[in-house]
Amino acid sequence: MPARAPSDAPVPGTRFATADDPARVAVLVVTYNSADDVDGLLAGLRPEADQVPLRVLVADNGSTDGTLARLAAHTDVHVVDTGANLGYAGGINRLLPLVGDVEAVLVLNPDLTVRPGAVRALLAALDNPRVGAVVPCILEPDGTAYPSLRREPTVLRTLGDALVGRRFPGRPTWASETDRDPAHYTTPHAVDWATGAALLVRADTARQVGPWDEQYFLYSEETDYCRRLREAGQLVWFEPAAQVIHARGGSGSSPALVALQEANRVRYAHTHGSPLQAGAVRAVLLLKSGLRARDAGHRAALRTLLDGPALRRPHPHPGARPGSPAAPRPSMPGSVVIPAHDEEHGIARTLAPLAQAAAAGTLEVVVVANGCTDATAAVARSVPGVHVVEIDVASKAAALRAGDRAATRFPRLYLDADIELGDGAVDALFAALTEPGIHAARPSTVDDLTGATWPVRAFYRVRTRIPALHEHLWGAGAFALDEAVRTRLGEFPDVTADDLWVDRQVAAAEKTRVRDATVVVRRPRDVGSLLAVLRRTRRADAPTPHTSGQHAPTPADGVSPTLTPTAVVRTVRGPRSLLDAAVYVTLVTVARVQLRRAPARRWERDESSRR
Repeated sequence: MPARAPSDAPVPGTRFATADDPARVAVLVVTYNSADDVDGLLAGLRPEADQVPLRVLVADNGSTDGTLARLAAHTDVHVVDTGANLGYAGGINRLLPLVGDVEAVLVLNPDLTVRPGAVRALLAALDNPRVGAVVPCILEPDGTAYPSLRREPTVLRTLGDALVGRRFPGRPTWASETDRDPAHYTTPHAVDWATGAALLVRADTARQVGPWDEQYFLYSEETDYCRRLREAGQLVWFEPAAQVIHARGGSGSSPALVALQEANRVRYAHTHGSPLQAGAVRAVLLLKSGLRARDAGHRAALRTLLDGPALRRPHPHPGARPGSPAAPRPSMPGSVVIPAHDEEHGIARTLAPLAQAAAAGTLEVVVVANGCTDATAAVARSVPGVHVVEIDVASKAAALRAGDRAATRFPRLYLDADIELGDGAVDALFAALTEPGIHAARPSTVDDLTGATWPVRAFYRVRTRIPALHEHLWGAGAFALDEAVRTRLGEFPDVTADDLWVDRQVAAAEKTRVRDATVVVRRPRDVGSLLAVLRRTRRADAPTPHTSGQHAPTPADGVSPTLTPTAVVRTVRGPRSLLDAAVYVTLVTVARVQLRRAPARRWERDESSRR
């Protein structure tokens, strides 16, 4: 279906303020496949700009539906193409440094329609110096008030909502997180928090509170932000005179999103409560999803909620954290070499934790786009300070050699383009290389299994219980070398498992795993994708008479040259771990049988974890 022509191209008298124009409010919009919505949002904002000068900034999170083309028609809108889905908070944080000298920052969902006078009414509420943020009345498309006001999450409120849901809207406040009293939607008053579709924040308050917390990716980030506003001594104010209409379809719905929403409730409890409270919230949500297990979303939530250790970690996405002025900033000098083949939708996410250090010149970041047929190079170049090298051949080994020729500093971190660095990982790895006798270092890994089916989770649970898979340089998609060992090794040979090759050239006493440095590895989401990875790994890295075993299978995908049946048996601690081990052995065996029956030559790449 062809894209509709923009319905409100800029016209004289309704233009938004550009970077050189004065503005009172900076409007921040995060889009993701929002082509059907952005024109309506901007059409509603233009009359508001006649009353209150507005600067409109949009972060597009890797849309593939023509959103950027729609936005291009609005020449007075500043658009930042993030190149990947950084999440709602991640998109907002990319825009915050661009707001300029304004009185307030207005965060809006792209699927809103702003009713006349809404921005002025929101801004007027800031006349009260105790008010740090204002939320409008959100209307359904039929004009009725949507119950957008919320109370601070507690175990009892979570339990009440889990058992009763939307029934009995008049139940006590301690038994419901959602405020469903119609009278509360007609009078201005302070609230704990509100759904994040629309939120005006005083500019100096926004600077005081800092960036939005990207650990949540989507859902619960507004709960956390409003709590930090209140902890800073500011009121979150509801202003019914300001009204917006919300289609409530911006983020869509899927089992993975339901699972993320429930998981983030537990993460929020871990962040702001005691371990006992977080455990109780998790138990309540397990009950909730168990009672609704006929729904695919709640079945996905059950799988996620049962993975206790993962819920205690932040959502696997790098970037800013509460209280920090910006994304993690490596302070130690050195280089990062990133070979990238057709990674336009993920390279921005990989570069996000390195961006500020690259722009400041503290860290040398080299991206080698090898044999790319997409916009990988263009996305990488959009990050200030990143040096991009392009080569025609699609070869990781050739990319590593080209990256070494372009890089000028040591220590040197070699990073796969689909790996996400945790906070402080670069500094921790480089610091480890200053220890006497240590010349090579690898980070610890965090498996991102969001939305993965239970056999895939079982497979990777086995991997986490095998120490040999975590003590070598391979398996993390990242390893750091100092100048001495890098010079000793010479050029990377034409091998697929470069990390395994390096590991075999470095003595055990010369290498270390840095527990304080973490990377997130996005694992396959379904059995078919996992089997494809296992087949690819075994096909690409099987020993040949010419390599004398140099191409042993890479453990990053679950196979290890040191992995024996005994190692798998040692992971068994009870009935569940026995089932996990059986699943692991079955999947590895099936992949081997499939490969023998159909030794295809094409490169099988997991796309499920890149969606």
